Amino acid sequence: MTAVSQTEDYAPKGRRRSRKSGTGVFSFLAWCVALACILPMVAVGLAAVTGGTETIRHLAEPVLPRYALTTLGLVALVSAGTLMVGVGAAWLVTMTRFPGVRIFEVALILPLAFPAYVLAYAYTYVLDHPGIVQSSLRQVTGWGPRDYWFPEIRSLGGAAMMLVLVLYPYVYLLARAAFLQQTGGAFLAARALGKSAFEAFWRVSLPMARPAIASGVLLAVMETLADFGTVSYFGVQTFAPGIYTSWFSMGDRAGAAQLALCLLSFALVLALVERSTRGKARYHQAGKQHAAMAPADLKGARAVGAWVLCALPVCLGFLLPVFILFNMGLQSEQNLLSRRYVGFLQNSVTLATLAACLTVLAAICLGFYQRLRPGRPSATAAYMSRLGYAVPGGVIAVGLMVPFAAVDNAFDAWMRANFEIRTGLLITGSIWLLVAAYMVRFLAAALGAYESGQSTVHANMDAAARSLGQGPFGMLRRVHLPMLTPSLLTALLIVFVDVMKDLPATLIMRPFNYDTLAVQAYRLASDERLEGAAGPSLVIMAVGLLPVILIFRQVGRRR
Repeated sequence: MTAVSQTEDYAPKGRRRSRKSGTGVFSFLAWCVALACILPMVAVGLAAVTGGTETIRHLAEPVLPRYALTTLGLVALVSAGTLMVGVGAAWLVTMTRFPGVRIFEVALILPLAFPAYVLAYAYTYVLDHPGIVQSSLRQVTGWGPRDYWFPEIRSLGGAAMMLVLVLYPYVYLLARAAFLQQTGGAFLAARALGKSAFEAFWRVSLPMARPAIASGVLLAVMETLADFGTVSYFGVQTFAPGIYTSWFSMGDRAGAAQLALCLLSFALVLALVERSTRGKARYHQAGKQHAAMAPADLKGARAVGAWVLCALPVCLGFLLPVFILFNMGLQSEQNLLSRRYVGFLQNSVTLATLAACLTVLAAICLGFYQRLRPGRPSATAAYMSRLGYAVPGGVIAVGLMVPFAAVDNAFDAWMRANFEIRTGLLITGSIWLLVAAYMVRFLAAALGAYESGQSTVHANMDAAARSLGQGPFGMLRRVHLPMLTPSLLTALLIVFVDVMKDLPATLIMRPFNYDTLAVQAYRLASDERLEGAAGPSLVIMAVGLLPVILIFRQVGRRR
């Protein structure tokens, strides 16, 4: 800071004015991004309050309690499932040694490549009444449809299982990182006091990792609230499909906004509860630096049990669905190289590319503004921009469609009244509004990747650049961006893959006759053409493997 202030004192007035104007530009852009991110939430609230209450009164007694209870039940099941699978797997691969542990250490991340709705298509094809499992059971036993009981895959429990299988890696990655940072002193002290290995884990290691685990569970919960494809396909009545039904089937935008406000309240309350329960708890290693905890060698039945526990989520969440989808694709008559499917792929790639570039540019504006002007205003802008990740895609879609549809209709009415020209929907039916929704939804991920890279750029480099006459734009272009290239590419890839897999915002906001691979897979599955849905689902999964490969490399290096 001293070097910067001295340089500015001796710099010419024109150059100082240029630097201040450059900072002002980043401040303006950052606050534009922040306001754009909270616009959907404000619009949903206003539309819900000012809209009519006919739909919400019609739904209040029979449907709203069901939506609320089902959503809460789904969140509870997914939270418990991801907690047990993620924490258990993280502890086994970090603190024990058994055959294949090095493979499981990275293989447990593979289910991240799948959207939950793709797993739903695969398991429905196998486990539903006409599927191979029940058909084989009836053929072998001679039973009729009413002679036996079989778990219903299209149920709340089935939807929770699909979500747990694809979301537990969030908890696994954060819990594994927390366990790796722990030293063995506290754990060994608990063992020396007569505690068993499980008691020492429960009373010492787990509480020390609780903030990281809570963050992972919160991410899983947010994704659960945002899920539309799985619950809609399984017929599970949560708020997410309720918004879509109210918007398209009933044609009631006010009712959709009111349901979206309920879902938004769920998401924000959960975030506040997690933040308050975590409190100001901090865990420190006592004493001086200690060596890392030595993993325990498992042999015999314990080694077999650990192997099975780690293999189950990998097989159920990745290997088996890939095998099922591949066989479904072979039985399908869909040609992924046809002109129609190439068009779906082009639409998906176009949306993902535009959204990734816009989102990373927004992250650069926010992150660099924080670097130039650290303090409450820049921190507030960054916090407002991160709120979008806690908002489900359907809520963002409604929050953008309502105000921009009003603007389009008002402009069309004015043009007709004054010039007798019908303009139609200029903004609402455009790709750019959909890209803006993606930016709001995934900006937090891009900003996190950018800030992690920016933290490696020492402040002295900024001072040196300023002393050489560089303003904010020159410092960003010549110093920061070249050093942050890996972080920027990571942010681009994360947003690109998230957009390729997105379904709710795309389904609601896409322009007419502009379908993506995710929309095509959902449409075919909704028509019970599961073999046809396998092709686009496999392409989505293959694209989803790209960030998983990056995580593979990071896991290997941290080890």
